[in-house]
Amino acid sequence: MKKLFTFLFPFISLLFSCTGEKEVTSEHYFQRMADSEMQRYPESWMVDFSEKIKWNYTHGLEMQAFIQVSEKSGDEKYFRYAEAYADTMVNEDGTIKTYVLEKYNIDHFNPGKMLFPIYEKTQNPKYLKALQLLRSQMETHPRISNGGFWHKQIYPHQVWLDGLYMAGPFLAEYGKRFDEPALFDEVTLQLTTAWDDLIDEESGLLYHGWDESREQRWADPVTGRSPHFWSRSIGWYMMAMVDVLDFLPEDHHQRAEIIEQLNHIATAIEKYRDPVTGMWYQVTNLGEREGNYLESSGSIMFIYSWVKGAQKGYLPDAFLQKGTEAYDQFLKQFIRENEDGTISVTDVCSVAGLGGEKRYRDGSFEYYISEPIRDDDPKAIGPFIMASILLER
Repeated sequence: MKKLFTFLFPFISLLFSCTGEKEVTSEHYFQRMADSEMQRYPESWMVDFSEKIKWNYTHGLEMQAFIQVSEKSGDEKYFRYAEAYADTMVNEDGTIKTYVLEKYNIDHFNPGKMLFPIYEKTQNPKYLKALQLLRSQMETHPRISNGGFWHKQIYPHQVWLDGLYMAGPFLAEYGKRFDEPALFDEVTLQLTTAWDDLIDEESGLLYHGWDESREQRWADPVTGRSPHFWSRSIGWYMMAMVDVLDFLPEDHHQRAEIIEQLNHIATAIEKYRDPVTGMWYQVTNLGEREGNYLESSGSIMFIYSWVKGAQKGYLPDAFLQKGTEAYDQFLKQFIRENEDGTISVTDVCSVAGLGGEKRYRDGSFEYYISEPIRDDDPKAIGPFIMASILLER
């Protein structure tokens, strides 16, 4: 029998290789996804389908994930990949290519997060100068009356959930690393005022945006809120909470309030999971409506927040089990094995926003489902890598 198996094994292997089924390797998903991105984009500035260099929040998100992969795996190639982007973008005097402070774009804080570990490791003074430059933006960044940051200069009087992730963890980490405790109050102000402006008590969900002026067509004339719940925007907010708590002092007077709000939204999103796949829809609460679809970036942001929140003790232990199960469902629903040996994340909403000049985005259901859907967008890649690291998968 042993001789027969030895004789037949090569033919059996050939048979399986011809079926198109991919061999599942023992390598962790966080490394496989990072390696896949490096194969797709040999230079790190190319990430996010980029044709030219730009200081961009999506690059920052993915480079943060790469640095975590390097720390978890011990392989320096992932750190070097992230550092190469930083080195390309940051000039010797600390100025940043394509960054213009006076645009007051809150998204531009996010790539700054990768500079903390890069500066710590390299001690290159240009990275410290760049961090200080980004920190200086908040001194003059426009605000609404309760102190919340405008999303951008071109979006006056508006707070979007997305912006809480862009600025909050950056400022909180800066406060801890450089002993600026006033920044902790700043960050909690941003989170709690956005909560007050955007929470819907009936559903437990947060609306995407708020216009204090009520001038935008998308804004409710009474409440100022946008009309729908967008999963990725809620995901940004939840990730902001769990990441800010890494740096917020244990005795900070609003720490308990942030944790309470995290528990509220973590519980609220569960009832909007698709009962078959366990994932979440693009427009969170309208899963049955025609045209709505299961969207990967919002789903993995929820999973990341559940897992990290439970592991850190901010959420009950049950959320670790929920997050682990949802992660396995995510793999089935959204991770694709490719013929070249890479893996992909599918079904990512490429972009969504509110207002604008070139094409006015009215915040309607029809708008949210109309934006392009694509694979391998960093807004899903980054959180997938980070969630995989948390679960050691």
